[in-house]
Amino acid sequence: MNLPNQLTSLRLMLSVVLFCFMAVGYYLTAFWLFLVAAGTDWLDGYYARKYGQVTTLGRILDPFADKVIICGTFIFLVAIKQITDIAWGLQAWMVVVIVGRELLVTALRSFIEDRGSDFSAKMSGKLKMVFQCVAAGSSLFYLHQLQGGRATEWCWWLMVLSIWSAVALTVYSGVVYIFAAMRLLRTSSRST
Repeated sequence: MNLPNQLTSLRLMLSVVLFCFMAVGYYLTAFWLFLVAAGTDWLDGYYARKYGQVTTLGRILDPFADKVIICGTFIFLVAIKQITDIAWGLQAWMVVVIVGRELLVTALRSFIEDRGSDFSAKMSGKLKMVFQCVAAGSSLFYLHQLQGGRATEWCWWLMVLSIWSAVALTVYSGVVYIFAAMRLLRTSSRST
């Protein structure tokens, strides 16, 4: 349990607390918890690479924690009527796309790496994660503004643009991973 793995474990614990605050409507607190949790994702990866502390546990735990916090946040968000009733806001089908892509890539990674090939994260997957974090964070902040009686136009625009960008990048990165998996499988079948 080196520092990067401790940070990842902290992110998992923070996600549970975040979901509790979302469930009771404390959206500003949930927003700050989400930012801290997303920040630990960057920090643990940076620290692990810089100091050579990449472990097998970390390679499993880190993406798992990412999926819990992202998928969980979007599932909780889509259950909130104020978000789904907004013009161009988050819809259930978008969350299905996000969760489905995460499950698909996890299954592909497990299958490919079990066969001895490297199936590391692609740039499209990292960019997708950034936009998903912006979409989730801006949605939480928008909900906080709605509770105060008035949501700002810039926050609405940020939320809508980031949600749709996140969905588009989710689909695109899913396709990138599918093609990468197909290439690796073709290569391994030729070599055997």
